[in-house]
Amino acid sequence: MVDPKLLRDNPDLLREAIQKKGEEVDLDRIINLDAKRRRIQSELDRLRGERNRLSKEIARERDQDLIKRAKELAQKVKEKEEELRGVKAELDQLLLWIPNIPHPSVPVGDDESDNLLIREWGEKPEGEQFLPHWELGEGLGILSFKEAAKISGARFVVYRAWGAKLERALINFFLDIHTKEHGYTEIFPPFLNTTDCLIGTGQLPKLEADMYKVEKDDLFLDPTAEVPLTNLHRDEIIPEKHLPIKYCAYTACFRREAGSYGRDVRGMIRVHQFNKVELVKYTTPESGYDEFEALLSDAEDIVKRLNLPYRVRLLCTGDMTFASAKTYDIEVWAAGVKRYLEVSSVSIYEKFQARRANIRYRSRDGKVDFVYTMNGSGLATPRIFIAIIENYQTKDGRIEVPEVLRPYLENREYIP
Repeated sequence: MVDPKLLRDNPDLLREAIQKKGEEVDLDRIINLDAKRRRIQSELDRLRGERNRLSKEIARERDQDLIKRAKELAQKVKEKEEELRGVKAELDQLLLWIPNIPHPSVPVGDDESDNLLIREWGEKPEGEQFLPHWELGEGLGILSFKEAAKISGARFVVYRAWGAKLERALINFFLDIHTKEHGYTEIFPPFLNTTDCLIGTGQLPKLEADMYKVEKDDLFLDPTAEVPLTNLHRDEIIPEKHLPIKYCAYTACFRREAGSYGRDVRGMIRVHQFNKVELVKYTTPESGYDEFEALLSDAEDIVKRLNLPYRVRLLCTGDMTFASAKTYDIEVWAAGVKRYLEVSSVSIYEKFQARRANIRYRSRDGKVDFVYTMNGSGLATPRIFIAIIENYQTKDGRIEVPEVLRPYLENREYIP
């Protein structure tokens, strides 16, 4: 959530953010509601003050006129409190639709064509012999899209035999590097999240159409471990000495991809269920952007160790998420589909999520402020799986196992 003070102090900054992110928000309505809330609050404070004054007089004099006046005031106070509750409820809901303000370093643009290339790493495999992952995977018996469709419908995948082992190896490898070398604390959270959790991280109310909801229990399947990890400290005040806090977690992730039908329908580039290791940090505002760059480096390190060619792009305002202040995408090259595939979005939210989830810290001098939050995939497995089997395919139809994964795959050099 943006700072509500901006509605009064700098509404043009909010208008600019709304325009740059391509959102549709009736800011004038929100500003007017905020002004109405303050007027009602002022009147309510005045009435309460008068009621308290009369109560003291009644205690001394027991005058019937004063008692009658006090009853009238009590009724007016009750009416104003009810009016205030209604206005605040409406205002609080509308504030949730104002996007985060992009950082000044973010390029202004409408879509991914305006994203900025930051760097590239590695050499792309050359040649025309590379098969796409759906042919490779089904041919080797390590992926099955037909079986997945039989079980769950379109855009799901069954990993088989060494495919299942490779998927599990990736998850364990990611967790081991982040916990043993990058200093993250591993968490294994529930996969079901309350509405408050998703409001806190910014997925709700805007992205509800992309969520899988268990209606009976009013719970959502997590779209990413960002949601439970960020909400671990909801409604808490963290001592500054404990910051930065660094968490990583494996979860399955569930997304309807409501606005993406017709895109990437073959294979497993865009699926409804996938595995991911997520990285989340809580920091002070002063260290926020240094920790953000370090988080990006931690995610990149995994791709380098797998020896997959990749690039990093800084997303423009129109391609960022609703909640992000700044986002980098890490994209790996996949030789079979002959394109870059995003395997990690690394985003910083500044105080946006912390305000929504009420996550604060107490500084060493006793002051209380909101933390900065940030997260990034470290990594999501489907497209990494794609890049590995497509880039590492051999002329005799097998898959060479990246050296760093061999200890997780019975020291095999090839699949199968």
